Amino acid sequence: MVLDEHSNVILLKEIAELLNEETDMDRMLEGAIWKLLNGSNFETAWIFFIDEKGKHKLVAQANLPDALKANGCRHLQKGGCWCVKRYHDGDLKKASNIIACQRIENARTTKTGDSGGITHHATVPLQSGTEKFGLLNIAAPERTGFSADELALLESVAFQIGSAIKRIVLTKQEQELALVKERNRLARDLHDSVNQLLFSVTLTARGGSEMSAEPEVQETFRDIQHLTQEALNEMRALIWQLRPKGLESGLLEAIKGYAEMLGLTTEVKVTGVIQLPSRAEETLFRIAQEALNNIRKHAGVNKVELFMSVTSSDVLLVIKDEGRGFLLDERLYIPSIGIQSMRERAQAEGGTVDWSSEIGKGTEILVRIPY
Repeated sequence: MVLDEHSNVILLKEIAELLNEETDMDRMLEGAIWKLLNGSNFETAWIFFIDEKGKHKLVAQANLPDALKANGCRHLQKGGCWCVKRYHDGDLKKASNIIACQRIENARTTKTGDSGGITHHATVPLQSGTEKFGLLNIAAPERTGFSADELALLESVAFQIGSAIKRIVLTKQEQELALVKERNRLARDLHDSVNQLLFSVTLTARGGSEMSAEPEVQETFRDIQHLTQEALNEMRALIWQLRPKGLESGLLEAIKGYAEMLGLTTEVKVTGVIQLPSRAEETLFRIAQEALNNIRKHAGVNKVELFMSVTSSDVLLVIKDEGRGFLLDERLYIPSIGIQSMRERAQAEGGTVDWSSEIGKGTEILVRIPY
């Protein structure tokens, strides 16, 4: 395909329209690089997101040769390379031809499939202003480098993609902020209305029991008081779940505070420095809430052990009790113990939840979340 200025303008316009319309990050990135390939001399493309620690993640790819696509794109997912290092070191400012790529070389030498004539690639950072997100890499068979015009086109596309990523990130942040505000509003309403009404019913039932001389009436009032107190405890737990007090002071303080509210004592052991992203903290807190609720309702004990281990890539949270335990059939869904809820929360963050339990010997829940 012969590139000219008019063709490039049309291509950039089509990509801009796609980026402006799409709100799903994955579909946006895939669609953008496919449009780039269809309208240019580039034949293969892939995108890395790179975090502040320099850890990269393959988030989009198009028309990869078998050698790079083999085993879940293993050669692109693992190991180091020059372009990511230059990006992390701050040396990659514009679209550049990469002289040698260790990933492509490994894919070719291990002979995991046909390399499709791909030996080199070009790379360009994805950014919006001073905020960087990752890299866009492109390649073509039997090409060791790309012209200045082709690199200029690549830079223009990268600028568009970077701006679109920033738009989606801001939109997501606004949605999360709106969700937090709605949770806070609902928590306040529950506290100011339903919670206060339940408290009033508890006091009224206690007064009725003390004022009556008939044993049957006293027993009825005591039953009402007991049930209302249980409902009040459930309401307080629900308010905590909507608006967890103490999370701003740290994850462990929030978990300990919630356990204390449920009448549970906690023994905590920590290894590593706890500096987690807010999303990982909230996920761990919500899972811990579910586990603590289950302990209060089903375990028959009031003591919980918490173990947390933090590494450079993930965090492991273990919640252990020595209560009644249970037998679990993996084929069944058991809402009462909330295992499915915990599993879904962890999976949403790329993590896992495992558990072991035995009748009369307690339960141990292991949560691992990458960050």
